[in-house]
Amino acid sequence: MKCIYKDPNAAIDARLKDLISQMSLAEKIGQMTQIERTVATPSAIKNLSIGSILSVGGSGPFENAESADWAAMVDSFQKAALESRLGIPVLYGTDAVHGNNNVYGATIFPHNVGLGATRDADLIRRIGAATALEVRACGIHYTFAPCIAVCRDPRWGRCYESFGEDPHIVKMMTSMVTGLQGQPPEGHPVGHPFLAGRENVVACAKHFVGDGGTKNGINEGDTVSSYDELEKLHMAPFFDCISRGVCTIMASYSSWNGTKLHDSHFLLTEILKNKLGFKGFIISDSEGLDRLSSPHGSNYQQSVLSAINAGIDLVMVPFRFELFIGDLMHLVEAGKIAMKRIDDAVERILRVKFASGLFEHPFSDRSLLGTVRCEQHKELAREAVRKSLVLLKNGKDPKKPFLPLDRNAKTIFVAGRHADDLGYQCGGWTMTWEGKSGRITTGNTILDAIREVVGNETEVIYDENPSAGTITDKEYSFAIVVVGEGPYVEFGGDSTDLTIHFNGAELISMVAEQIPTLAILISGRPLFLEPQLLDKTEALVSAWLPGSEGGRGIVDVIFGDHEFQGRLPLTWFKNVEQLPMHVEDNDSYDPLFPIGFGLTSKNELLM
Repeated sequence: MKCIYKDPNAAIDARLKDLISQMSLAEKIGQMTQIERTVATPSAIKNLSIGSILSVGGSGPFENAESADWAAMVDSFQKAALESRLGIPVLYGTDAVHGNNNVYGATIFPHNVGLGATRDADLIRRIGAATALEVRACGIHYTFAPCIAVCRDPRWGRCYESFGEDPHIVKMMTSMVTGLQGQPPEGHPVGHPFLAGRENVVACAKHFVGDGGTKNGINEGDTVSSYDELEKLHMAPFFDCISRGVCTIMASYSSWNGTKLHDSHFLLTEILKNKLGFKGFIISDSEGLDRLSSPHGSNYQQSVLSAINAGIDLVMVPFRFELFIGDLMHLVEAGKIAMKRIDDAVERILRVKFASGLFEHPFSDRSLLGTVRCEQHKELAREAVRKSLVLLKNGKDPKKPFLPLDRNAKTIFVAGRHADDLGYQCGGWTMTWEGKSGRITTGNTILDAIREVVGNETEVIYDENPSAGTITDKEYSFAIVVVGEGPYVEFGGDSTDLTIHFNGAELISMVAEQIPTLAILISGRPLFLEPQLLDKTEALVSAWLPGSEGGRGIVDVIFGDHEFQGRLPLTWFKNVEQLPMHVEDNDSYDPLFPIGFGLTSKNELLM
C-alpha cells in the first residue's frame, strides 16, 4: 500500500489525512508529548511514538559539548524515532534565545534588550538566520525563540528577554522569525507554518500573552488589564509573527485577570486559533501543566484535562511523561477530551513537521558545522554590540565630550569584575539555565579587547576590586570601570531595588573621585543610578548583555572606530518607586532618561 504521508510531492493536507488515519490513540498522544533528553530512552521514543524531545536549560550531551557532539546525540534520538511503527521523526527543541547558547563555541549574540536598542530590523533578521545555521549544525530543528514579550516593568526577571517596553519596537524585531524560518513566498496562506529549508529552524513566538505586563513585574504573575489593552500592548507582536509564518507559539506561565494562560480556552482557542487563524501548534512552557495545580489542587489529571481542552497541543512535560500519557489516555477514553481535540492537536504538530521538511531530512547536516562561530557570524555579533550601545553621558561639560578614548594614552586603569568575565557579559541562558561566571565559552572580554586595541606604548592595569589606596600609587590617563548584574533567569531575576550588583555603584564612585572615568553597565535592564554617580563619572554607557563578541564590539565604539547608535528600548527610571512608568503616562512621566534616549560621541541626541 502506498503511504501518501511519505511522499514529499504530495500536498501537506493529503499527507496529514493519510498519516492521521493510520495512527492509534497511543501514537497520537505520543506525538503530543515533548520529553527531556535525559529520559528519552530509545525504547520510550520508539514504543510510545514520542513526538518531540528538548534540552531543558543547559542540558546537553556532556559539559562543554560542541556542535558535532550535539549532532551525534540528536541523530541517535532520531534513529530511534524512525524505527517506530509509522516512522514519524522527532522534533528536537532547544532554547537558542541569543544564538545557540547551550552549545560550547557557538556565537552568542546580545540578549534581546540590547537588540531592541538597535532599532535595526534587518540586523535582527540576519541574527536569526545566523542562529538558525548554528542550531541546524548541531542537528536541532526547533528553537523556543523569539521572546516577544513587551516588558512594562524592569523589575521583571525576564526583562532582558524582551526587545523593549513599546510594542512598536517589539513588532519591528519580529523580523527574527523571518531570519530563523526564512521568508514565506508571495501568497503563502496567513497563519500557516512555514520553513524555507534545511538551513532554517522552526521558531516559537513566546509567551502568549502578557507575560511582560504582570503586576509589579513579578515573574509568572498576573497581568490585570482589559482585553483591548492586552491586544494593543501584548498581543500586537504576535500578529506580526503569525503573518511571518511562525510555526509555533508558546503559552505563558502567567495569568490574565486571574486565569492562567495554560488554562485559557478564550485566549488560546477562541482568539489565537480561531480569530487570528493560527494553524501551527501551541506548546506549553516547561512543566506548565504542573503550574495549574493551584486551582486544581494536586490533581495533575485535572490539569491535563484543563490545558488540553484550553488549546495546548504539544506538552513540554518534560520528565513525568508516563504519568502525562496515562492521564491523557484515560481522559480521552472517558470522553472528557474529545477525539476531535486530539486530532486537531496532532494535525497541527504534524503540519509543522511536514512544512519543515523533517520527514525528508530528519538527520543533521554536518556540512553546516563550519558555520559555527565563523568569522561572518562573529562580525555580525560584533556589529550588533556596536549598534546596541547606548551613550547616556559624555563629559561633565556637554561641549567637551570625554569619548572617544585615546588608544595611545600612557596608562589606562580598568576595574570591575565585569571587565574580564565572559559569563557576566553573556548573562542567563548561556551554557547553563541560569548562566555563570568565567570563561564559559569562546569569546572576548572587554579587558581582552582593550589590550588588543591600545598602542604599544600604552600600559593597561587591571584590578578587579581595587581599594582607594591602591589607585593613588600611579598616575592614570583615565579609568574604565565595568560593573553590572550577575547572571540570572526568570524568577531568580525579579528585583524590587534594581541596584548594581557586587557594590558596583561604590566602585564607580571611588574610582571616579580619583581618575576621569568611563563607567560601562553590563545589565539586562535599567538599574538604579544615584545622582552623585552620574555627577562623578565623565561618561556612562549602557552595554546590556552583549554576548561572546561583546568585548571587541564595545571597544570598537568607545575608542572611536564606530559611532554610538543605540537608543533606550525602555524608560530609565530615577527611582524604583516610580515603577511602572511609561511615556504614555504624560504628566507623571519623569524619567532619568526617556525611552529612545541616546547620545552620539558629539553629544547629539539620536532621538
